[in-house]
Amino acid sequence: MQPTDVADPAYFHKVVDCQWACPAHTPVPEYIRMIGQGRYGDAYMVNWVSNVFPGILGRTCDRPCEPACRRGRVEEENTAKPEPVAICRLKRVAADHKEDITSRLPKARPTNGKRIACIGAGPASLTVARDLAPLGYAVTVFDAEAKPGGFMRTQVPRFRLPESVIDEECGYILRDDVQFRSGSRVDSMTALLAEGWDAVFVGCGAPRGRNLDLPGRSEAAEHIKLGIDWLASVSFGHVTSVKPRVIVLGGGNTAMDCCRSARRLGAHDVKVVVRSGFDEMKASPWEKEDAMHEGIPIVNFHVPKAFVHEAGVLKGMTFEIVEAVVDDQGRRSLKPSGQPEAYFACDEVLIAVGQENAFPWIERDSGVDFDARGLPLLNPATMQSTTSPRVFFGGDAAFGPKNIIWAVAHGHEAAVSIDRLLSGEDIAMRPAPHVNLMSQKMGIHEWSYDNAVSNDLRFKVPWTQADIALASIKVEVELGFDAATAFKETQRCLNCDVQTVFADKLCIECDACVDICPMDCISFVDNADEPALRKRLKAPATNLSQDLYVSVPLKTARVMVKDEDVCLHCGLCAERCPTGAWDMQKFLLQMAHAGVAARDRPKSVDVVMEVGSP
Repeated sequence: MQPTDVADPAYFHKVVDCQWACPAHTPVPEYIRMIGQGRYGDAYMVNWVSNVFPGILGRTCDRPCEPACRRGRVEEENTAKPEPVAICRLKRVAADHKEDITSRLPKARPTNGKRIACIGAGPASLTVARDLAPLGYAVTVFDAEAKPGGFMRTQVPRFRLPESVIDEECGYILRDDVQFRSGSRVDSMTALLAEGWDAVFVGCGAPRGRNLDLPGRSEAAEHIKLGIDWLASVSFGHVTSVKPRVIVLGGGNTAMDCCRSARRLGAHDVKVVVRSGFDEMKASPWEKEDAMHEGIPIVNFHVPKAFVHEAGVLKGMTFEIVEAVVDDQGRRSLKPSGQPEAYFACDEVLIAVGQENAFPWIERDSGVDFDARGLPLLNPATMQSTTSPRVFFGGDAAFGPKNIIWAVAHGHEAAVSIDRLLSGEDIAMRPAPHVNLMSQKMGIHEWSYDNAVSNDLRFKVPWTQADIALASIKVEVELGFDAATAFKETQRCLNCDVQTVFADKLCIECDACVDICPMDCISFVDNADEPALRKRLKAPATNLSQDLYVSVPLKTARVMVKDEDVCLHCGLCAERCPTGAWDMQKFLLQMAHAGVAARDRPKSVDVVMEVGSP
């Protein structure tokens, strides 16, 4: 293998598994250390710069960072259920315990004369506004509702996300330098473009729920609701009760919100019915666990066949029972099991089998083209419409339903594109991240971070007492960590951003680092191609998704090879090394958002590691 280029920001970025997996590339270990130090406001601002909604995401994020967390890979084998650091819940700690941060929010520059229209006041549009308004752009956000937040406000139940949190974090964006036009539904893209906006960002979500055209659907329509519409009606107080027996169709997070909301609105018999297997459900694992914890069964491998009614009054549903079959090519499909149809009695059905985009207000002759699925044709790197250069998309409006953190990531990229476009720059030239690589050495055996590895298992977030939580749709279920428990959870973080950096010229090949490494992830071996090299290490490196750190040939012609996959970043190799060939250096990567720095640092230019304070 060729020597590893540690000057490439992507190399150490990938080693920070949580940040690499986060669509917004939040510096997770950095803010976790700050929480451990009681620096809640600092931790909040680190989050706010990248993911914009720390308090909201600390309650609702889909957590792509947590499955990537190496803590879940390296805990002792006798641990019954190795679990990642509670990254998402620690984000909430920063939001719940912070001081007043309003003085730390960016101040707007003098206007530059450019006008931006954002359609929809959801997370993608608000991210665009947050990034562009401080640069002098006149940003106007249009939304048909009275308050901002989009689907964060209308689709996420209050028992998961209090309205006060939405108000606070939307308020940080919609200040004096952003105009919010509430109750203003945009009815025509053609008319909007004719108003002379310099750029238009579409972040209106995927507002239409998929229906099920089954026998009995039209006759019993009064008792059958689309899940996303029903959740909005609950949010606005138009729906305050449900009938006693409710079936929820679908296996996504919307279905979980529907069933848990129905339970709180008075239904005593609530069940979720899905056509797939339990493991194939799109809902996050913890959403399924929360629903079952509240006594809601999930029935798998049942395909809806008909709504059973009497004179329009819903009585129940019939289902075909199927099973998963894998063919000779490894393709999985659902086949009839041969069992008799199942019948479940119910009084009301909530359909949550997916969402789709609806753009009736974008005329097909407006210059914005769509594919066969009704999604806009756009460049996924720049979020720009491929047929209308002034128009950009993000969030669910761009690629269909995803989580809030994805909408934020889209908003950042669109803001960069809009800023570059209106500054006369090539928007295809994407900005390089800002990178620091700084030694943590404070003495012979001392580091400026806590490198002791905690043996604690993941701490549980306390819940509101069940009888109180289930009695009201507005009582928040999760209470969040207190400061003491939050500190203990921060100590489970392995500081994956503090990198083991190897100086080959100082190495005397004494193998001291090999002897002391608790994970056997360092080897000095003869070089080979990657498949062979992975097998000849002290502990074979089997996770092909994580890289090997390979040095130049040393004096014996061997190379140092480190398996980045299971390293604890404990620093024992650096403490043991007699020549200082190993050093622990904090790698801090911050994505370049819209602004002068983003225009000055395209990725086509070599990135130089900057040594110094972040």
